[in-house]
Amino acid sequence: MSAPLDVSQHFGSPTAGRASGMAQGLVGSEILKIAADIRAAASRGDRIANLTVGDFSPREFRIPEPLERRIVEAYAAGETNYPPSDGVSTLREAVRVCYSKHLGLDYPLASILIAGGGRPLIYGCYRAVVDPGDRVVFPVPSWNNNHYVHMLGAEGVPVVCGPETNFLPTREQLAPVVRGARLIALCSPLNPTGTLFGAEQLAGICDLVLEENARRGPGERPLYVLYDQIYWMLTFGDARHHTPVSLRPEMARYTVFVDGVSKAFAATGVRVGWTAGPPDVIERMAGLLGHVGAWAPRPEQVAVAGLLADEAAITAYHAVMKRGVEARLTALYEGLAALTAQGLPVQAIPPQAAIYLTANFDLIGARDPDGHVIASGEDVRQYLLAAAGVAVVPFSAFGAADTSGWCRLSVGAVSLEEIVALLPRLERALKALQPAGEKAGIPGGAR
Repeated sequence: MSAPLDVSQHFGSPTAGRASGMAQGLVGSEILKIAADIRAAASRGDRIANLTVGDFSPREFRIPEPLERRIVEAYAAGETNYPPSDGVSTLREAVRVCYSKHLGLDYPLASILIAGGGRPLIYGCYRAVVDPGDRVVFPVPSWNNNHYVHMLGAEGVPVVCGPETNFLPTREQLAPVVRGARLIALCSPLNPTGTLFGAEQLAGICDLVLEENARRGPGERPLYVLYDQIYWMLTFGDARHHTPVSLRPEMARYTVFVDGVSKAFAATGVRVGWTAGPPDVIERMAGLLGHVGAWAPRPEQVAVAGLLADEAAITAYHAVMKRGVEARLTALYEGLAALTAQGLPVQAIPPQAAIYLTANFDLIGARDPDGHVIASGEDVRQYLLAAAGVAVVPFSAFGAADTSGWCRLSVGAVSLEEIVALLPRLERALKALQPAGEKAGIPGGAR
């Protein structure tokens, strides 16, 4: 038998034009780049508290046992052929009942579509309502909207939000940019901040959308809202989740929800997501996603249908899982607040929802112990990783300015013990900095 052909020698050098213009210009995930740095540090034996991943470590948070069991049973029962393109009927019905019971929204079955997680549904919504050149409005920081805009050749209109509005947009911020827009992409609870819309804040945006659509003539296409609520079951304390349709029922005509099991049940790898929206839009999304095979696996769909119908199992699971998430967020917040009280350059927003804590490391302009100036959010991230073994994601990974110092801290993959252990390391790292305006040994920047 002859030796196998070494095909790599025939690839040649990369040249322009081999990929499409869209693919050539597509920026890779910033978070995946950060993950590579963390792997490198861990391979050196560094002690790392990984607060970067929007995921759950199965070591810390297992999926519900009834879900795991039902998945195995579905495979054993031979539920391994193609699912219907819009989803297994029992799951679509279970989602419909869930929304009716817990959100007070009674959607028809034609409004429910199942897919392989939330990402295909977000892309499907973009693709179903947005044409090249259309305007898409989205807040920053937010997750991946800039990439979806690029893939569709749309015109992205980022709206910069800050801590004064919990990093979520207001009617006043959106009003100047909705004229002629085709889509507003919203997320609540918000990735990356773990904050969520108040009823009044969200109602104001709904009124703006309804007014804009009422203004448009018969030949003008409507303005839609993509409402990603995949973290809605994970709220804490007095925080309450709100939806556009519950606040303004007329928004049902213009709202496309994105949801799934990934976050509420620590089941990111199970890949079952769903949407609810206007039947005509959902029908087009189903057609689009059917052509790319973005279905959730049939056994997992069958299993999730059983879980959503099992109220006792969900209640029992969340009694433990949500308590674990909240305990980690609270420990991290209180630890950072204690550093703030010492006068160290860090502040955090009290946790409200999801698995994220928002913190500002006010280090821009400071010098590290080697005399290097910290000039960007990326420098902040690298310093915290090297000096404290704390891995965070700067908001620049979510479209914000790279000089803000704001970061996402995720608790889904760390233990309480790891959080307690990281705080002294972080304290030492912050104390080791020379504040902006000072030179080594010359306090106050005296010259």
